[in-house]
Amino acid sequence: MVDSRTSRSSEGAGSASPAPAVTRASAVLDALAASATGRLTLSDLARELAIPKSSTSNLLLALEEARLVSRQGQDFALGRKLVELGAAYLSRLDEVQEFYRYCEQAPTLSGETVRIAMLEGMNVIYLARYEGHPAVRLTSNIGDKMPVSLCAVGKVLIARLHDHDLAEKFPDDLQLPVMTPKSLRTGAELKAQIRQIREQGYAFEDEESTTGVVCLAVAVPTRGAHGPSLGLSVTALKATYSPEQGAQMVKELQELAHSLGNPMG
Repeated sequence: MVDSRTSRSSEGAGSASPAPAVTRASAVLDALAASATGRLTLSDLARELAIPKSSTSNLLLALEEARLVSRQGQDFALGRKLVELGAAYLSRLDEVQEFYRYCEQAPTLSGETVRIAMLEGMNVIYLARYEGHPAVRLTSNIGDKMPVSLCAVGKVLIARLHDHDLAEKFPDDLQLPVMTPKSLRTGAELKAQIRQIREQGYAFEDEESTTGVVCLAVAVPTRGAHGPSLGLSVTALKATYSPEQGAQMVKELQELAHSLGNPMG
């Protein structure tokens, strides 16, 4: 008698999907995006998807023809077509267009580095970045993910969750990712900061992801019942930052958030 669990696992990614080829193609793109080098071999991908090399090869040929992946010697990488698709997606988001328009004319934000991000599980994804401060160099690019505990915009977004959801996702003894000596280290520390964020209405990140850099963030009111969970953040150099400057930044972020969250705005 064949163990059903073994049978399912041997079929690999997409075995339970109504369109397994699409599911497997998506898994290929996810694997390449998650790769530390941005490249994987045919063998790597077949092992990642748990399907035969012949099936993986056919998938890669189709994706390469569609310019969704590119071949670099024996390796495969994400293709430039994804950039075109991403740009097309972002160009149709009213929130992103309004974000750039507002930042360009805002008295304070126009001279700072401002980002808009979307919550996705335990991370945020950066959708757009306004570069108004050439001295601030950020490691995250559009499309990059950042753990919520390491960024102001992530923390201000999860502050909207119910307490029981926070307790489930971030138990007190949970070990959080660390990037600087000031990074939060446990779920208990994160939830303590969440309580403060709820009281003041914005998040303040003090060198928790990048030494020498501070960040403030606010949440965008949800547009519609199924609207994306969006947040706005502004980054500044710690050496030149002042509470007065921060107050003005928060004021303008809140004005922009109101505009983005109001369909009539």
